Amino acid sequence: MAYLQKLAALEKQSSFQHVAFRCICTLLDAAPHFNYRESLLGLVIRNIGSPDDVIRKLCCSTIKSLFTNEGKHGGEATVEAVRLIADHVKAHNCQLHPDSVEVFLSLSFDEDLGRAARNDEKHKPQSKKSKKKKHYEEACQLKENDKKRSRQELLTKTREEVAADYKAVAFTPDVMERRGMQTEALSAVFETYFRILKHTMHSSTSRSEANASLSTGASEPHPLLAPCLKGLGKFSHLIDMDFMGDLINYLKKLASGGSDSGNTSKCLTVSERFRCCVVAFKVMKSNLDALNVDLQDFFVQLYNIILEYRPGRDQGEVLAEALKMMLCEDRQHDMQKAAAFVKRLATFSLCSGSAESVAALVTLKHLLLKNVKCRNLLENDAGGGSVSGSVAKYHPYASDPNLSGALASVLWELSLLTQHYHPAVSSMASSISSMNTATNQVYLSTISPQKAFTDFSLERPESFKPPSEIKKSNNKRKRGSDPSVSAVIEPSADTTSIDEDDVRKKFSAHFMILRDIKKNQRLRTELDDTTSSIQLYEEYNQQKKKAKKPKTKKSKSLLTVK
Repeated sequence: MAYLQKLAALEKQSSFQHVAFRCICTLLDAAPHFNYRESLLGLVIRNIGSPDDVIRKLCCSTIKSLFTNEGKHGGEATVEAVRLIADHVKAHNCQLHPDSVEVFLSLSFDEDLGRAARNDEKHKPQSKKSKKKKHYEEACQLKENDKKRSRQELLTKTREEVAADYKAVAFTPDVMERRGMQTEALSAVFETYFRILKHTMHSSTSRSEANASLSTGASEPHPLLAPCLKGLGKFSHLIDMDFMGDLINYLKKLASGGSDSGNTSKCLTVSERFRCCVVAFKVMKSNLDALNVDLQDFFVQLYNIILEYRPGRDQGEVLAEALKMMLCEDRQHDMQKAAAFVKRLATFSLCSGSAESVAALVTLKHLLLKNVKCRNLLENDAGGGSVSGSVAKYHPYASDPNLSGALASVLWELSLLTQHYHPAVSSMASSISSMNTATNQVYLSTISPQKAFTDFSLERPESFKPPSEIKKSNNKRKRGSDPSVSAVIEPSADTTSIDEDDVRKKFSAHFMILRDIKKNQRLRTELDDTTSSIQLYEEYNQQKKKAKKPKTKKSKSLLTVK
């Protein structure tokens, strides 16, 4: 106890904080069954969102170790830690570091726990009956034979002691006890997640109403929303059906901005709104048989959010996941909706990076392969596509994809994308343009939008190949193969390596010019400030000279009078 008091005193001193927390976390991880475990957990969770990176990482790694190694404590420490984190989030009004809630992703729940419990319940009554029968027979035998009484008592006592010692050492709780602990932990986790969703929605609504005249975007961040949405996506199959409808409504309001205020969506980033759509589809996919909810509103939000995406500012992997979940893995789409997304993705590919363009074109090709009538968009008629649908004219600014009338337009964007600087984008656009509109092509693309984005993201510059070499390799391919997919998945073997020194010199020269431009702008501003100060100084001197001239004239007049 004195050791813990000393550590609690040292963790308040800045010079000994790191050492004190390392000792606390090591002790809690090594001996989670310690008598003063509650005190150690309180110290660790109190600093789980610390601004100090070293302390925060130590605390988070310790909590994750408790969650993953439940055999040391039987799950009791997990329940206590989850409950303390839930209270900590509530006390700080959901304004903590994302790592405070991201530790929940290390939790694991037994999906076959109920089945194991039923099997154990079948065996338990038989064991009890057999024990009673054995005790009854032993009692009868003891009455008949007094000599065996002491021996039987010694055996039963020894067995009880061995069973008690084994249970104390093994830390394996009963199946019903484990189920109760996991239920309590799961309820605390979902309580925290729903609190974060409510706080995000209410704070965004109040802030948008108070600052309705300002359009500054996400003025106040929601740090716990991203890990909350990740956790809901991971544990979506464990959500109670009674709360499923409320969860879908919360996600719908967060993705769309709510019905009361139209500016709520501006308080969330584009990536967070994409995540809301992804989580809604994950929940529906996990509970497809028991839940019947219309997800049309999420398609409308995806249709509108796509053009708000900005490379570098928003997370491209979230965009790719949304395209994969909502457009590639979903069932057959309506013809008008599919055509609207095809047209929107083609427009998006013109104004985004190479990785985003490849992911969008992969999704576009997937939609064209699944919807044969949408291939009429590939025709270059002067009046648009041959199938107009219910809307005779294309409305590019329509918010609802079903009312956009995309079937009346053509994919003129593909002719520009065939001249794209990146060979993967140009080859994909060329393959889409050459698709046959008469026959039904049954093969589908073997690459997903997520894989396409990761393969051609800026973090992997080796994925870029010169266009001329790609064209040469495309001529050697067999007839009937998909050139876009092979260009994405199997780079040509004849391509030579890029001269990295040459590329480095070109980039350095380019950024030197940019740096010189910025330096010149700074020097010009300094020069303007200096010239303005000199002009002010000259004006001051002139005013000072004018003030001295009347005095000299008076002195000269006095001398002439004398």
